[in-house]
Amino acid sequence: MRLDDEQESGNFEVQGPGGGGGLGGGGNLLGFLLPLIGSRFGCAGIAVVLVVMVVLGGNPLSLLGGESGPGPARQGAPASHDAAQLTPIQHWSLKVLGSTERTWGRLFDARGQSYRPTTLVFYSQNGVSGCGAAQAAMGPFYCPTDQKVYLDTDFFDELKQRFGAPGDFAQAYVIAHEVGHHVQDLLGILGKVNREQRQVSEARGNALQVRIELQADCLAGVWAKQTNLMEPGDVEEGMKAAQAIGDDTLQKAAGQRPVPESFTHGSSAQRMEWLKRGIDTGDPAQCDTFAPGADA
Repeated sequence: MRLDDEQESGNFEVQGPGGGGGLGGGGNLLGFLLPLIGSRFGCAGIAVVLVVMVVLGGNPLSLLGGESGPGPARQGAPASHDAAQLTPIQHWSLKVLGSTERTWGRLFDARGQSYRPTTLVFYSQNGVSGCGAAQAAMGPFYCPTDQKVYLDTDFFDELKQRFGAPGDFAQAYVIAHEVGHHVQDLLGILGKVNREQRQVSEARGNALQVRIELQADCLAGVWAKQTNLMEPGDVEEGMKAAQAIGDDTLQKAAGQRPVPESFTHGSSAQRMEWLKRGIDTGDPAQCDTFAPGADA
């Protein structure tokens, strides 16, 4: 991606060491995360997460966008807003974020609406969010409670090494997907679906979550198309990343038979399809994963 001339966003925070309150052991991490996951995805979600965490040492099913359910925010180290303290990859991430702000600002203006940017919170290993703990094992996520995106940039190394999805566009896709959740939040989609999930069966709730995630994939593609920053090979990088984090691929990697009823982010084919749709059209109206007949 051609990001050299992009202006960085100033909407960021850097959480200091120890911001997560010391949840360092695996048992403590699971004990804190599982209630959040259970309230969000039900027993099937917990079962899948446990399998993946045991086999892969992390929680890949929440990669690229699983929102944490509401939970208690905890005291941690104060956040810094000093750009001089940022690492090169954090500066790069803020260029991506700045590009999303300008893109969605234009698109919201065209709708006669005002876009309120999200804040990108950098942390290392352990952090704190308005939705509870921020843990590196959770992957990047958007918290609707405080409307912030949480990112441990070490995830980019994991994306390349563990999931075989290298490249700057793959990394930008991660950020743009989370910003897509913020767009859903501003449009009222996220809140509406969250309310419906609390009133339906576990299987139906999972199916709704899949549609949320696929729509965020599509919105990430819309951003990519609208920016004119893409270079040859970027689409392939995005497709490789989308394929690597499909629920069916992750369950197979964990030695399990894929169970569609337990999917919360969509199959690899679905994620690739909706990301590509956004890239091809650049039109948010083409990202209606809730429309009758939508492949979600």
